[in-house]
Amino acid sequence: MKVAFLLGAAIAAAFAVEAAAQQPDFSKAEVKVTDLGNRTYMLEGVGGNITVAVGTDAVIMIDAQFAPMHDKIKAAVDAATNKLPIRYVVNTHFHGDHTGGNAPFAGDGAVITAHENVRKRLAAGTMNGLNGNKTPPVTGAGLPGNVYTDELTLKIDGRTAELKHVANAHTDGDTYVYWTEANVLSTGDTFVTGRYPNIDFANDGNIKGMIEASDRYLKLVNDQSKIVPGHGSLATKADLVAYRAMLVEARDRMTKLIAEGKSEADAIAARPFADYDQKLGVADQASQNFIRVVYHSLKP
Repeated sequence: MKVAFLLGAAIAAAFAVEAAAQQPDFSKAEVKVTDLGNRTYMLEGVGGNITVAVGTDAVIMIDAQFAPMHDKIKAAVDAATNKLPIRYVVNTHFHGDHTGGNAPFAGDGAVITAHENVRKRLAAGTMNGLNGNKTPPVTGAGLPGNVYTDELTLKIDGRTAELKHVANAHTDGDTYVYWTEANVLSTGDTFVTGRYPNIDFANDGNIKGMIEASDRYLKLVNDQSKIVPGHGSLATKADLVAYRAMLVEARDRMTKLIAEGKSEADAIAARPFADYDQKLGVADQASQNFIRVVYHSLKP
């Protein structure tokens, strides 16, 4: 019994060390601000990328990163906007690296806005389909108070945001915004650069919806467009075209493996996306995770 206890304690300690290593050091985090033109900015910090659209009297902000980033994000927005208030914070989906800052920004007076499924997922708590980890329910000011189903228009003096929903893509509650006057597209995690996307199949994400999202975006953008991805560097239409092609190829290759009766383990062993692994320079774990999320989103 003593040996078993010590072994269990050692394993628990190892997991604690790993968790601590994965926890970002917010005290050292910095916020990078990129001016996209026409009073529109991209902010990069810890978590999902942020878009800031500046009106004459207020600001609309897309995504909120983690709660400990609030003060640094607020300071960056203040510096870019001469301390205009943030009227709306829009969640592109429910994941904590995009919604963790909801409560502190709501405390500043922002109206937290999202698709209705974002509120449902946050309020109920969620599970990670890859590792089984559970995220507890969110309550109070962390929940969006302003929700929509298909489309919603937000207005401040001098700026308008047309929120639109794409079904069952990264999650079941994705929102994107195309800022016509700035020719800027904010995609959330339906589009990322420099990595594989996550497809949250446990929360009704699907690679088919990811492709549909890309198809919609390609109808909006042109060669001069600036695309703010959920993660990664500022992108262009050419980047989006290449990303869509990768998703289509991944869908087709995995569909073939599933039709052949391959299990998840078989799919991982087959390394169906080895060429993309090399192009992106991803580690084995990231490669396997992408195989698994594509497999589960397509497996009947």
